Amino acid sequence: MRVTVFGLGEAGSLIAADLARAGVEVHGFDPADVPTPQGAHRHDMPTSAVAGAELVMAVTAAADAKEAMAQALDIIGPETVYADLATASPSLKRELAGIAAERGVPFVDVALMAPVPGLGLATPALASGPGAEIMASALNLLGARVESIGGDAGAAQARKLTRSIVTKGLAGLVREAMTAARAAGDEEWAWRQIVNLLETTDEDFIERLTEGTDLHAERRLAEMEAVADYLDDLGVPSDMTAGTIAHIRRAT
Repeated sequence: MRVTVFGLGEAGSLIAADLARAGVEVHGFDPADVPTPQGAHRHDMPTSAVAGAELVMAVTAAADAKEAMAQALDIIGPETVYADLATASPSLKRELAGIAAERGVPFVDVALMAPVPGLGLATPALASGPGAEIMASALNLLGARVESIGGDAGAAQARKLTRSIVTKGLAGLVREAMTAARAAGDEEWAWRQIVNLLETTDEDFIERLTEGTDLHAERRLAEMEAVADYLDDLGVPSDMTAGTIAHIRRAT
C-alpha cells in the first residue's frame, strides 16, 4: 500500500511515521522546513509525492486545503482516495468533495476527534463522503480507529464542530473563572471546585443544566449579571460571561 501525506507538521508527521512502522510505503510533502518522519520518503514536489498513491491524506490547515487538493488532482485519478483531515467548515468539505468528484476522485472528510500526539495513527476519527468506507477499512487494519459514519462530505466535520462548541467553550469558561479566582486570591479553592464539578458530571446533571435555563431564566440572568459586575470590579475580562448572559436573555 502506498500512502502520501501532505503536511508533515506535528499531526502529519506522527501519522506518517506510524504508517511506515505498519509496513506502508509512505511518501510525504511539505513546503515548510520541518523534519522528515522516520520511514517516509520526502519529496520536493507535491506531484511526485502523490504519483502512484492509493491514498492521499492532506493534514493541513483549512486555509491550505484547496491548494493541497489542487496540487494532487492533476496527477491522481479514480484509483486514489483523497482524504482531507483539516478542521474546517462542513461547507468547505463539501466544496472539496465537489472538486474531487469532477475528476472522479473519491473524497473523504476526516474529523480527528482527539489530539494526535500520543496516539498517532490510532487517533479516533470520523469519516464521511464517497471514499470513507474504503479509507476506514484499509487504515483500521493497520491500527487506525476510523469510524465511517456514512453521509456526504461535511458530515464528519459537522459532528466534530458541534462537540467543539462544548470542549472549546468549556476551556474558555474555566480560563475566565480561574483568572477571576487568581485576582481574588481564591485560585486553589476555585480549581478544586471546578475539578470536583467535572468529576461528578453525569447525564442527569447535564439535563438539569440545559432544562434549568428555561425554567429559571430570570434567576440565572440575575446571577450572571452579578458575575459580570464582580468581574468588572476585579478588572477581569468577561467575554464568556457576556455570552452566557446573552444566551439566557434569549430564553426569557
